Amino acid sequence: MTRSYDLAIVGAGIVGLGMALAAVRQGLSVAVVDRGAAATGASIRNFGFVTVTGQKAGPHWARARRSRDVWAEIAPLAGIPVLHHGLVMPAYREEAAEVLHAFLRTDMGEGCRMIGVSEAATLVPALRLDKARAVLHSPHELRVESREAVPRLADWLAEAHGVTFHWRTAVQAVVPEGLATSAGLVRAARVVVCPGDDLATLYPERIRSAGIRICTLQMLRVAPAHPVRLGAAVMSDLSFARYEGFADLPEAASLGRRLDRDAAEQRAAGIHLIAVQSADGSLVVGDSHVYGDHPAPFASERFDALILSELDAVLDLPNRHVAERWIGTYASATDRTVLVEAPEPNVRLAIVTGGTGASTAFALGEEVVGELFGLGADLFQHKEIAR
Repeated sequence: MTRSYDLAIVGAGIVGLGMALAAVRQGLSVAVVDRGAAATGASIRNFGFVTVTGQKAGPHWARARRSRDVWAEIAPLAGIPVLHHGLVMPAYREEAAEVLHAFLRTDMGEGCRMIGVSEAATLVPALRLDKARAVLHSPHELRVESREAVPRLADWLAEAHGVTFHWRTAVQAVVPEGLATSAGLVRAARVVVCPGDDLATLYPERIRSAGIRICTLQMLRVAPAHPVRLGAAVMSDLSFARYEGFADLPEAASLGRRLDRDAAEQRAAGIHLIAVQSADGSLVVGDSHVYGDHPAPFASERFDALILSELDAVLDLPNRHVAERWIGTYASATDRTVLVEAPEPNVRLAIVTGGTGASTAFALGEEVVGELFGLGADLFQHKEIAR
């Protein structure tokens, strides 16, 4: 602990690793401190789906575009397989089709296009298309297996870039010299705190004033009885009424009202559909959303049934079975996509507040590290840092 670093980072989830990557690319020395033996939270309990299409318009969508490019660049260097690319979005209600057409008319629709039934069936042979009103394809997304990708990214940052990781080390306070931890002082000129959904340990008053809550979600690993291939990720009508890049469009209001009638129980549980494929052929499927002041520790069998019902409405998977279930949590806010604040001159607090860390963390790291060190790395010409 006698070494001094340019930057100390609290938290080894994907946001913390995004900060570390941005810093080492600027030639800075970095230490990362995490109370766990490895990342076990939201960063690995997700789809591994780096999502661009559907992210909230403006800075967050731009972060997703940039982060996707960084993922594509570093994945082969870090030994992280990219399992598939792109996103297929069938619309089964006329109102959903109108949302997709409206999305194409926005700047975010660049590179996306409507595709025919034949092409959609080629990309995703199990897709139910007999009642589809329209199908939108996006080429922008990529999929990694988060539970493998995040540890590999940490190992690569240590081995290739000299990042020091202090695992099983609790941060007790941010002090003028750096971080006071359970293993001693980590000396650093500057600090970034990436607490994920730990809302009580460091700067709780800042987090509380931002109105951040905990979102608990349920996810499933579904094993098809016979081999299937997803040539892209899949969403459905419920997703277009939830993802802000679609849901904030004026045309989405009609879809929301239709879904309130057709799928009231799913809407109440915050359920929408994303399905992605793993290397073994199984599908990661989800998810539900319950909001509160603390994680909801017990899974609902009914929520699982509702998620699977939506899956079966979109993909034809006879005799599929659930191979794995899990609960995830993340920090959530209704009025922002990120919280970035400067509680002290050389300290930044950084939280992705909508469950999109895998999709946006690399760009957020470039923004925060660039601003903190005065490096001029503000890629998107915008600032969300409150002083």
